[in-house]
Amino acid sequence: MLRRRPLDQPAEPARRLTVGRVTLEIAGGSVVGHRYPENFDLLHVDPELPLMAVADGMGDGEGSRVAGRTAVTTFVEQVRAGWPTVGAAGLRAATAETQLRVRRAGAALPGLTGCTLTALVAEPAGDQGWLVQLGDSRAYRLRDGLLELVTVDHTMAWLGAVHGWWPATSPEAARARYQLLRYVGHPDRPEPDLLAVPLRAGDTWLLCTDGVSDQLDYHRLRDLLAARRDLAGTATALLTATLDEGGEDNATAVVVRVHPTVPAPR
Repeated sequence: MLRRRPLDQPAEPARRLTVGRVTLEIAGGSVVGHRYPENFDLLHVDPELPLMAVADGMGDGEGSRVAGRTAVTTFVEQVRAGWPTVGAAGLRAATAETQLRVRRAGAALPGLTGCTLTALVAEPAGDQGWLVQLGDSRAYRLRDGLLELVTVDHTMAWLGAVHGWWPATSPEAARARYQLLRYVGHPDRPEPDLLAVPLRAGDTWLLCTDGVSDQLDYHRLRDLLAARRDLAGTATALLTATLDEGGEDNATAVVVRVHPTVPAPR
């Protein structure tokens, strides 16, 4: 069972949102874990638009809290302002404005003000979605039993793995996991990764912070996402599993199942 703490945001009953030819079933939640006294993750499941986002504040201070809150609030505001147009240009502009506001919010704060941001926005027709990512919060897709990591971690550890600088299980690789190369609030305002992805009926998507992906290995994630339980139960099972594995970080997850839209009877 999920061990509740006051700042946990357990998964609520899944909601359905029809977007053109598909219907998105969405559930998400967040837990503090056992290491930190507060939750510096942010979760957004929009009540009206096909828009989901997770953010993970860097560190455990005021800069972390301000960055996550400012980033999610600004990004959502920008996407809503541009709706129903969804595309690369608008999402880049939305992320640029998000970067600017996070930098401004942190100007008067000591220490680092920054966070990750990973979002999924569906186009109104439902044929395609857009992933927006800065940092190491991830997006996975489960299709026909195969779980794929769709995003790339913007960390020194990822570069080291790609270029063979050190073994993946080495102490160097472990330290490099926390060296973010791109994030919201970075002084150079790096551009996000933008990925256009098809939304196919039968797919399951997962957006999550590293409190999920660092603690649950590939096979555990795949099995939890593939289990045929209700979607809120799937989100809860993911979060509970992170606690069972030690709860070493705040953990946040949004699970999205893609269904065909059933035409209304005539």
